[in-house]
Amino acid sequence: MTAAMLPLRPELRGVEPYGAPQLDAPVRLNVNENPYGPSPQLTAAIAAAVAEVSAELNRYPDREATALRTDLAAYLGHGLTADRVWAANGSNEVMVQLLQAFAGPGRTALSFAPTYSMYPEYARVTSTRWVTGRRTDSFQVNLDEAAELIAAEQPSVVFAASPNNPTGTALPPPVVERLLALAPGIVVVDEAYAEFRRAGTATALTLLDAHPRLVVTRTMSKAFGFAGGRLGYLAATAEVIDALRLVRLPYHLSTLTQVVARVALSHALELLSRVDELRRERDATVSWLRAMGLRAADSDANFVLFGRFADRELVWQGLLERGVLIRETGPPGWLRVSVGTPAEMSLFRQALTEVLQEIRR
Repeated sequence: MTAAMLPLRPELRGVEPYGAPQLDAPVRLNVNENPYGPSPQLTAAIAAAVAEVSAELNRYPDREATALRTDLAAYLGHGLTADRVWAANGSNEVMVQLLQAFAGPGRTALSFAPTYSMYPEYARVTSTRWVTGRRTDSFQVNLDEAAELIAAEQPSVVFAASPNNPTGTALPPPVVERLLALAPGIVVVDEAYAEFRRAGTATALTLLDAHPRLVVTRTMSKAFGFAGGRLGYLAATAEVIDALRLVRLPYHLSTLTQVVARVALSHALELLSRVDELRRERDATVSWLRAMGLRAADSDANFVLFGRFADRELVWQGLLERGVLIRETGPPGWLRVSVGTPAEMSLFRQALTEVLQEIRR
């Protein structure tokens, strides 16, 4: 049997699986990971917690993840309780569950590009029609154009990332409120990088009580350095949470995932202690790139979008040849670098300087 003989859904034929290049490079700054792993003390605490529950791995996990959701609500604050928080296997599963519950065949989801490249993938796998508007040259959402697009498309779900990936741009609360006023369905504010936002940049969590169609998603992958743990979550009304319980698979969060995530949350101060350092490194990177004569977007995340290059692939390849892997993503002519350790960022700056000198010669 050939692949062409399989009864694959037509919209999946010829599609390549999603994934950032995982190449063998000494400095990997391409997938927005936190460069700092857990301390020996946290590793020991995780091992002890896993050992404690391992004797009961013959039993199914708590399908409601009640203790974990209680801990997540306490971490988020803003008066949230467990019945208003949901958790799943990474933000990926959170987003898919939202579309399963509120979108799907015959319905539309939309966002404003450039934005996270997985959003249309979530739409595709849930048979949701996908529509994108455009951001301004400064990567903001133009509310007049958004109003026209939303009125024409009547989306069931609007995705608005804040900070936005790959631009690092945050959405002011008045923009979120305007989107909520315009949209007939739910508005998902994706705050995967919220812990990295600059002082004075607000979170959409402050708007939850006044807006029952607002969903705020988060992840432990970034600031918590928990990418391998696969834990995404959201805050919304209890009614939204109940809707997600209709589409979740039974026992979708393993006992091990739940217990390890709870240990990580109990060590939040330690895990988040590097956030300020990463912020400083990010801001220094923006300043350095601009001093080099490049454009760099203001960022509230742990990455920087920079350009513009006549041939960004040439720059990307030149960096890779010097052992530095970044991401070729975003609008034409732009590249994205994740913030690494000071040593890694020094190597990035050295490599980029050499590449630019070579190109200019």
